[in-house]
Amino acid sequence: MPSPAVDYARQHQSRFLDELKDLLRIPSVSTLPEHKADVRRAAEWLAAELTRIGMQHVEVIDTPGHPLVYADWLHAAGKPTCLAYGHYDVQPADPLDEWKTPPFEPTERDGNLYARGAVDDKGQMYMHVKALESLLATSGGKLPINIRVLLEGEEEVGGEQIAAFVQRHPERLQSDFALISDTELFAADLPTLCVGLRGMIYTEIEVRGAMTDLHSGMYGGAAPNPFVALCQIIAQLKDANGRVQVPGFYDRVEAPTPDELAAWKSLPFDEEHYRKSEIGSPTLTGEPGYGVLERTWARPTLDVHGMPGGFTGAGAKTVIPAKATAKVSMRLVPAMTAEDTFAKYKKFVESLCPAGVTVEVRLIHQGEAMVIDTANPYIEAATRALKEIWGKDTVFIRSGGSIPIVGDFKRYLKLPSVMMGFGLPDDNLHAPNEKFHIANFHRGIESIIRFWEETAK
Repeated sequence: MPSPAVDYARQHQSRFLDELKDLLRIPSVSTLPEHKADVRRAAEWLAAELTRIGMQHVEVIDTPGHPLVYADWLHAAGKPTCLAYGHYDVQPADPLDEWKTPPFEPTERDGNLYARGAVDDKGQMYMHVKALESLLATSGGKLPINIRVLLEGEEEVGGEQIAAFVQRHPERLQSDFALISDTELFAADLPTLCVGLRGMIYTEIEVRGAMTDLHSGMYGGAAPNPFVALCQIIAQLKDANGRVQVPGFYDRVEAPTPDELAAWKSLPFDEEHYRKSEIGSPTLTGEPGYGVLERTWARPTLDVHGMPGGFTGAGAKTVIPAKATAKVSMRLVPAMTAEDTFAKYKKFVESLCPAGVTVEVRLIHQGEAMVIDTANPYIEAATRALKEIWGKDTVFIRSGGSIPIVGDFKRYLKLPSVMMGFGLPDDNLHAPNEKFHIANFHRGIESIIRFWEETAK
């Protein structure tokens, strides 16, 4: 049976894209204090749009950080309730000189829309809003199921405020399932549902030596160097094959099922193309004995992201710094817990502390790993909707990334999540020249419309 809402979305594609461009022009960079007003402006823009299309109880909710946006429509008696989640904050655009066009002036090029936030997550979040508009506009202001919308402005900095809100106000968010569009298709034109996420622990290791910075000529050879000590610690966290050396790190790793591994092997994946087009390194690294998809989806990792401190300016300055810091994260897989893993890691790092320095290990934020059972009616409705719009069977994948809110929804609201994303592997998330394939934006709207209509059955 044809969907009037899908027809509406197709008739208004140009306007929908223009509206997304207006949202993308707001530099809602959550991590930079100078953009605090822009983050709020994006929240208020979305609240106004939700009000305009006919959603109810629209509210910009103040928090100690950036605001949340809430709206609902709850008049479909006897039908399920969906909690539609997304985030409107974005990463910084640096380095600016690598962008071909300005990051906050959306530009169409080769069938793609280029801008910071185009795919992560403004474009994908806005698909929900446009699906709601299409349904409300073609059914006398009604929806086929009940919908709550919850948007956040801190996903890119850890999502602390939404996690606290979900924990404190479960009664405001009572639903049957959550819909999240912040993932990607496995390949172009291949409808995909993500059914697994790695968890994450983000930490800082701080090593302190002398009470103040020292001149290396006067004190070198007697004073401890925190950077050298930090390097000695980091060098012992992994072996040459990439295996993490924290005692007990792998004790709780839960392997994927044989059926899941067989499904992954059937996916259209070319390891050499992946190495050249997505990684660009001379060779791939990681634990021997595991394929790339298993290493990135179902194995835990440890990575170092930066070592701020000391002197890094132009020229020379012979300083022995008083302290050195490293930012280190771990990705977790199902059955591992953030609390247990961090405790093991902290104990191991402290045991590696060289003489003459002290070490402090700090937890910055964490999220649990997640695997979702595909034998539930919401996943089944999603696969039917995707096949209708895309003309192909849906594939199930995991993601190497982390979406902490998925764990929060399960822990505090007891909700399964449907992760229906429409990005592509080469969309440059968090990098210069981020893009969203315009056809996927429109097909994503249509897929979400049909998903909600199928769920109503």
